[in-house]
Amino acid sequence: MTTKIRRWIETDTGHRVPNHKSKCRNIHGHRYRWEVELEGTTVTAKGTSDEGMLMDFSDVKSILMEYIHDVVDHAFLVYEGDKEVIDALSMIEDQKIVELPFIPTAENLAKWAYYTVEPHMKSAYGNQIRVRCFHVRETPKSWASFEPR
Repeated sequence: MTTKIRRWIETDTGHRVPNHKSKCRNIHGHRYRWEVELEGTTVTAKGTSDEGMLMDFSDVKSILMEYIHDVVDHAFLVYEGDKEVIDALSMIEDQKIVELPFIPTAENLAKWAYYTVEPHMKSAYGNQIRVRCFHVRETPKSWASFEPR
């Protein structure tokens, strides 16, 4: 029997899609929602803190905060090939710039987030846990998900 849980965090993050045909080629930002979906078996170890849980939500939140939030919140995500923006932003002192090896679309960010948090979603109780997928909401009406096959 498989159990699924989801936990999300939000960040305020800037980006641009440099070769986009429309307004997303401009520098702008979003209130992103980063949502991980886990699946597996619940903890059966009697008397443990996580008994009956797949993983404690606070532990999931801690991982999301460390590896996603603290990296991208109030930062500007920029494709490493977007030299024009990198040069412009580097002229401003103390800017939080995260250079990425891909264009920071919601789809690419969902894939990046998946592989960023996946190694850290482990059980201390021996139950099986796997990251099923990762969802990134760029706007209230626009989501992207990554689920490896």
